[in-house]
Amino acid sequence: MTAPPDDCLARNDWICGAYLSSRRAILWDAVLQHLQLTFSAVLIGLLIALPLALAARRWRWAAGPVLGATTVLYTVPSLAMFSLLLPVYGLSASLVVAGLVLYSLTLLVRNILAGLRAVPEETRQAARGLGYGPLRLLLAVELPLALPAAVAGLRIATVSAVSLVTVGAIVGHGGLGNLIYAGMNTYFKAQVLTASALCVLIAVAADLLLLALQRLLTPWTRGAGP
Repeated sequence: MTAPPDDCLARNDWICGAYLSSRRAILWDAVLQHLQLTFSAVLIGLLIALPLALAARRWRWAAGPVLGATTVLYTVPSLAMFSLLLPVYGLSASLVVAGLVLYSLTLLVRNILAGLRAVPEETRQAARGLGYGPLRLLLAVELPLALPAAVAGLRIATVSAVSLVTVGAIVGHGGLGNLIYAGMNTYFKAQVLTASALCVLIAVAADLLLLALQRLLTPWTRGAGP
């Protein structure tokens, strides 16, 4: 017996409205897990990258080891990275977050450091002349001026994390990657396409939100383009 012409699930079509309506709860749970893993990894990566970049800027001898170590981490294949972290975190969401944090460091550290180094020395000297101490100079002058470069790195790291979260499907914590992996195993076209499209939408939305945040925090750069 052939499938009814209006039964896109039975026909296994790539685009199927019935899939969206019947799996709404599953898709929503997968999206929430995807967002949680991405946000946690990028936030932790940023909290680690900032002091590393500050140390590399403060002590020139530290720049080489810091940049070298983070670059080496970025070159490790994702499957190998998760395998190396498996004895520490087990088959948990923490395993995926830890791997994503390590991957984000090279992008975040390099861009934050580049932004700090781009602050004109005369600007620092002028701030010191006005009585700014080291902490106030950092918070009120250097970090705001380094923000465009730092956010550029944050945007790339976030988009990369959205993509890499899907690899977490190998340990059962991949957000939308779980649906992609299961759909590929069963050749469920609508599931693969829908989950993949949602990943792209999340990445684009996150990038646009960060760009809007950058322009909001750095009004002096609005006339310079993205």
